[in-house]
Amino acid sequence: METELLQVSRSYHANKHTSGKFSFSYKTSSNVLRIQVNPLLHGRRTSHLRLNPGPKLPRLIVSNAIEFKSPGENSSVEQRQRRADSSVLLDVNGMMCGACVSRVRSLLHLDDRVESAVVNMLTETAAIRLKPEVVGSDSSENVAEHLARRLTECGFSSKVRVSGIGVAENVKKYKEMAEKKQTLLANSRNRVAFAWTLVALCCGSHASHILHSLGIHIAHGSFWEVLHNSYVKGGLALGALLGPGLLFDGMMAFAKGSPNMNSLVGFGSVAAFAISMVSLLNPGLDWDASFFDEPVMLLGFVLLGRSLEEKARIKASSDMNELLSLMSTQSRLVITSSESDSSDGNVLCSDDICVEVSTDDIRVGDSVLILPGETIPVDGRVLAGRSVVDEAMLTGESLPVFKEKGLNVSAGTINWDGPLKIEASSTGSNSTISKIVRMVEDAQGHEAPIQRLADSIAGPFVYSVMTLSAATFAFWHYVGTHIFPDVLLNDIAGPDGSSLLLSLKLSVDVLVVSCPCALGLATPTAILVGTSLGAKQGLLIRGGDVLERLSTVDFVALDKTGTLTEGEATVTSVATLAYNESEILQIAAAVEKTALHPIAKAIVNKAESLNLTVPSTRGQLSEPGFGSLAEVEGRLVAVGTLEWVHQRFNRRMSRSDITELEHAVTDQSSKGALLSNHSKTVVYVGREGEGVIGAIGISDKLRHDAEPTVNRLQQKGIRTILLSGDREEAVAMIGKTVGIESELINASLSPQQKSDVISSLQAKGHRVAMVGDGINDAPSLALAHVGIALQAGSQETAASDAASIILLGNRLSQLVDAFDLARATMSKVRQNLTWAVAYNVVAIPIAAGVLLPGFNFAMTPSLSGGLMALSSIFVVTNSLLLQLHGSERKRRG
Repeated sequence: METELLQVSRSYHANKHTSGKFSFSYKTSSNVLRIQVNPLLHGRRTSHLRLNPGPKLPRLIVSNAIEFKSPGENSSVEQRQRRADSSVLLDVNGMMCGACVSRVRSLLHLDDRVESAVVNMLTETAAIRLKPEVVGSDSSENVAEHLARRLTECGFSSKVRVSGIGVAENVKKYKEMAEKKQTLLANSRNRVAFAWTLVALCCGSHASHILHSLGIHIAHGSFWEVLHNSYVKGGLALGALLGPGLLFDGMMAFAKGSPNMNSLVGFGSVAAFAISMVSLLNPGLDWDASFFDEPVMLLGFVLLGRSLEEKARIKASSDMNELLSLMSTQSRLVITSSESDSSDGNVLCSDDICVEVSTDDIRVGDSVLILPGETIPVDGRVLAGRSVVDEAMLTGESLPVFKEKGLNVSAGTINWDGPLKIEASSTGSNSTISKIVRMVEDAQGHEAPIQRLADSIAGPFVYSVMTLSAATFAFWHYVGTHIFPDVLLNDIAGPDGSSLLLSLKLSVDVLVVSCPCALGLATPTAILVGTSLGAKQGLLIRGGDVLERLSTVDFVALDKTGTLTEGEATVTSVATLAYNESEILQIAAAVEKTALHPIAKAIVNKAESLNLTVPSTRGQLSEPGFGSLAEVEGRLVAVGTLEWVHQRFNRRMSRSDITELEHAVTDQSSKGALLSNHSKTVVYVGREGEGVIGAIGISDKLRHDAEPTVNRLQQKGIRTILLSGDREEAVAMIGKTVGIESELINASLSPQQKSDVISSLQAKGHRVAMVGDGINDAPSLALAHVGIALQAGSQETAASDAASIILLGNRLSQLVDAFDLARATMSKVRQNLTWAVAYNVVAIPIAAGVLLPGFNFAMTPSLSGGLMALSSIFVVTNSLLLQLHGSERKRRG
């Protein structure tokens, strides 16, 4: 038999023709077909297969046997890695409001090496993406240090965040950050106490007047006479200006070109103080010197509001600290003697030694002891012991999970009943809880597109308010009092109706009542609470932009195997026309032994359960969505779909033989499973020179929450579509069982065809989310508006790498939780933005005196300061109400 040689080369050369994809060359003289792919591992390895090429050139990727994949399958992962390499994080202090955020962002964008920057005031973080050419020519660390120095020089103390640190350093860093916030809160309380003490002293004379009007004559004596003294009031007001530090901070920010909330409050307070000083030093003006009370009360209200706001903001970020509290910094390393029998099932042998070490010192393969009540420090596999483990942090479910030898456990979960000895599989910064923390951090650093609206307003806000304040003064002093002379009868114009005094007070009101803080906090606080709440429910969300896109989705595309079904496939039947069933199972298991697909695992597990000897193979190749190929005992064997197996050998089985095989497989499968809750899949086995020689029936049980999840999505107005590479009969049965419309059920699709279906829906204006769990779903997950991957345990997959949301609980019902959380979060964002904009639109004109002519109403600076503080408090408190969403979910559960 004449054969041709398929050579798989580990080398790769990108050029204008290949563009980083597969590069094929065919030489007739040597009958060598070369397939060049981009390796993910170092080194070179070449394997040879015999192949009788069919009419179509097969699309092949190398399986885990040689551990590399084509660039196409890893493009999203590689792009994400390149983005990570070009990204730096800065810890930025000193941001007070949306104007500060806008200023920091603009300072970063002034550097030509910066491609984009996202600034988060709540987490005090700036995430900066550098231009690709910069990464190659200059050190990212050097650029980051330069940017940090520049921000520090402009009044925003900054430093580069160290990445890749261990668990202990990570926990220490966040503990220090939490302590720093608590210190700031304590200082804030002290400033409030100081300011309100001055308020009490400054307003003591008013209290004595009130007591006298009530017939209580106790406020007499030298002390009260001192409080009535205008110069004492002036001294108290000066202490209020200089004591808390707001004035200096605001003036320094203004001098550096970055005016903030403190600048507005400082200008307002100085103006109020100046008015009172002019009144005191020029008695002939007959102005009311008791106006010294106003700057003191203004600062009292502002500081009280700032303290309450800071407390609410710390509470909003407390979920991150709860996640970090699950990270154990110490572990019990078990050292076992080489002579000990580790297979006896005992947690500890008599000569074992336990040493308490830092979790960062644990390496993959080490044995670790976890006692009841302790947090599991690393991901691993149970070697000995039986217990139940609380995995609420990972899955969102409160019920504990039973663990015994051979089962996996995750870092951050809590051991309840008995001692466990585990073998570490991933440690330190690679553990599940560390990845969760990193993903939540990244998510909170990604702004939602709706935030751009707030940023576009908050950036020039402070300068706009200063301009409005000046315009207010000019209007009332030169024009308004002449058009509306009755306004001079209002108390704010003084006893003699001074237009200058009225104009000054109204301009101060405009400065003080405006609130850029509310605009700056509207989106970040809701995103912060939403992503943290999602992490506690087992939903890893990669950013606020993901939440915004998910809230608008109207179509959900679902994979079948491993998504609607449990993905724990079992072999229910084997059929063959000329060989023993065990022989078919043996060679199929040999081909599939390195594949990760649930069907491959089912075939291998069945062969192992029957104690069959699996032959050795050479050069396993796989094509996602179609099948696997390998050389077994000198001949090429293919396992996959019927058409794909036919194409591999260019030989077609007769229709009658195919029908006989299918009936034999399906009849045996139906004996062991109910059709209503099982998916039936048939894979075909073919061999070089013979074509199809057998078929294997695979049964996969439908998830118990599949049908309720589809029904709940449809009740929310979200249509569902089924995309599967399985045969039509199996897909149609599952789709009908869960309630998907027949016209939206698609079978026998390749990964590219799945992507085409999603593209066609997007072309019609639909917002599509894709839910999958395998490598064949990765292209569709990356293409959809939102990719959602189910992940069991801590093992990362191509699907989870490409997805925007990961369901750690591996439950389909979490899909509904994700939609509910996204909609609730974006609802809070819209409420916050509506309030922030509406407050300023209404409050600033009132402060400017728009109601003065018709209703004789004007604000005082102290009232303006109180309203400004309440505006920020409302936004943060409204975001915290999102936590009630989590409480309601728990009650429903």
